[in-house]
Amino acid sequence: MMQLVEIKAAGRALRLLVPEAGMPQWLETAGDANAPTPALAALEALVSRGDNARERDIIVPEATLLPTGGMGSFQWPGLAGHRDGRHFVLHFEDWRIERESSDAACLKAREPRASLALTLHLALHDDGVVVLSSRLENQGTDDFQLDRMMAGSYPVSGLDHLMAFEGFWAREFHEVQESLGAGTWLRESRRGRTSHDRHPALICGTPGLPSGEGRVVGAHLGFSGNHLMAVDRLADGMRLIQAGELFEPGEMRLAPGEAYTSPKLYICEAPDMATMRAGFHAHVREHVLSWPGGAMKPRPVLLNTWEGNYFNHDLASLKAQAEAAAKLGIERFVLDDGWFPVRDHERAGLGDWVVDPRKYPNGLEELADHVINLGMEFGLWFEPEMVNPDSALYRAHPEWALRLEGLKLLQSRHQLVLDLTRPEVSEALFQMMHEVLARVKVAFIKWDMNRDLTHVGDARGHAATARQTRAVYALMARLRAAHPDIEIETCASGGGRADYGALAHTHRVWTSDNTDALERQTIQAGLGLFLPPEIMGQHISALPNHQTGRRHALAFRAITAITGHFGIELNPLALTDVERIELAAWIALHKRLRPLLHGASTHFRLADHDGRSVYGVVSADKAQAIVIVAQRTVQVLEHSGPVKVPHLLAHAEYTLHLPGPQTGATWFRHGPPTRALFDGSSLYAGHSLGQIGFRLPIMLPESAVLIEIRRDTNEEKHHG
Repeated sequence: MMQLVEIKAAGRALRLLVPEAGMPQWLETAGDANAPTPALAALEALVSRGDNARERDIIVPEATLLPTGGMGSFQWPGLAGHRDGRHFVLHFEDWRIERESSDAACLKAREPRASLALTLHLALHDDGVVVLSSRLENQGTDDFQLDRMMAGSYPVSGLDHLMAFEGFWAREFHEVQESLGAGTWLRESRRGRTSHDRHPALICGTPGLPSGEGRVVGAHLGFSGNHLMAVDRLADGMRLIQAGELFEPGEMRLAPGEAYTSPKLYICEAPDMATMRAGFHAHVREHVLSWPGGAMKPRPVLLNTWEGNYFNHDLASLKAQAEAAAKLGIERFVLDDGWFPVRDHERAGLGDWVVDPRKYPNGLEELADHVINLGMEFGLWFEPEMVNPDSALYRAHPEWALRLEGLKLLQSRHQLVLDLTRPEVSEALFQMMHEVLARVKVAFIKWDMNRDLTHVGDARGHAATARQTRAVYALMARLRAAHPDIEIETCASGGGRADYGALAHTHRVWTSDNTDALERQTIQAGLGLFLPPEIMGQHISALPNHQTGRRHALAFRAITAITGHFGIELNPLALTDVERIELAAWIALHKRLRPLLHGASTHFRLADHDGRSVYGVVSADKAQAIVIVAQRTVQVLEHSGPVKVPHLLAHAEYTLHLPGPQTGATWFRHGPPTRALFDGSSLYAGHSLGQIGFRLPIMLPESAVLIEIRRDTNEEKHHG
């Protein structure tokens, strides 16, 4: 007997038909939750196919929650496997619906021929995000070879334009667009980590993404290992988005009684890009992140020592840097790579997580206590998954590196990857890290990973990427359980592990190793579609920039970084007195604006125009907003277009200000705008700022301005 499943939240309903045999079929994804439940017979009639041109074919639904091949289905399968070459066509039956709540359900079925049990989990949250996952259990007496197992599918119609993300080290989250054709769009990543070039996210919409106009469907796979994403075109023109883990040959072989659970696929269907972005942000805050103490504290401004010191750890200098940082208003001091034995360069030391007595004769406690006594938190860098051949650990246990017998070990950045699937390896790493953290008052860990995985074989020579990824999660979870007050940053050569799977165990993403403000403008915009700004590491670095050699004004660097988890990546002792005063002012401004930037605010981004980007934040009560205008290139048009500010109260009046150390003299080609625009003497109606906007003079390339908008507190007097 056919069954109807309705999942409801925030006035919206997902509806699926569940047959006695076969796969659950999507009916609608944006239904009215308050509408009467449709009659089952009428629904069956609506979705039945009577247009089959080849009468011999068995008619089967295509828009299913987890497509399987065979039985008349010729689409791209989301589930595939076999039992020694047999039972490669799977036909599930006896579906049961287990309601968890009105907004979530588990759909369960069995495959009696293949002795398999399937569970499909479906949830719709108040933030508009749909979460899908799947589980397959082998109930047979011999092994079942699982070749593919997607988290689920999501139907899309009328959106034939796609935006995905590619890049490289120091240039992550680059938006690329294309029109979807008649076949299947497919992207696979085999790097053993989320990756820089094939980030597991996509957006379907109409041409012109990311203009902010028109309905969109965004998808993100919460997983840090090998993955694939597919958009399959069905016979009626509808498309199915699917995503899941990518298995190496023979990697996912389920023994009797074993089960496989997929990563979670997160989908947000929204009327526009801003609503989609807000949905993902809200979901990460509420359902993905888990903060020490149960709630996020204000994100502390931090100094990271890497670009200011690299491997040169001079204790006296580091203490002086900490003192200078505290005077600037820094709240967290993070000691990066180089604190462990023989780590004077990147070719040695990884794997030996003990303090170098040459650099720290009294242990790290001396520096950490100094930092804490200055009123800051102390943070520490680790790269637990890696090992240098030139290390005590590797010399004692060369067999602990991932390898394939008979093949040469491939080094990258002079390092190999430790096999965390071996319990003794994970235990050794935990004990070394635990001993350091038990002695030193560490509030924050920068957890790095600086190479892709190759030759990922375990002690038996079997593919191990899937288990390696889960072993990393397990080590993070164990360390957090032992030290529950510590926050962790996920870093993988910058933004190579920026996914919801990693964020379930961490609290911050190092967005990119590239701290060049011009490059960060687009890097942060791409990742910011899926991550809230308060967990995106955004730092001010020194001149010239260490990745690009560019020189940017401190204002451009500060404004580019100020919206996220703000920090500096330089040696504060190298600053001039003028730079020190200005930087302290930017830090103070960030702290004042932090509740707005990281709170229950509305974020918006206008379509780029003439080399200019506009990003804004409006407070929940609409009494305050900031607008950041960045001019990346030389303007082509003779006149600048208007800057419009949506989401303000239409009939309220507002004033515009240039807060912090801004005068405008260094931003604009022909001098600052008229004084009346920003001195608070002029009042602007909310509807005028939203519909007409305001105009700025022509800006210099590679410059930015931050404008604060405040609701006039004397409105009643003005209107009296």
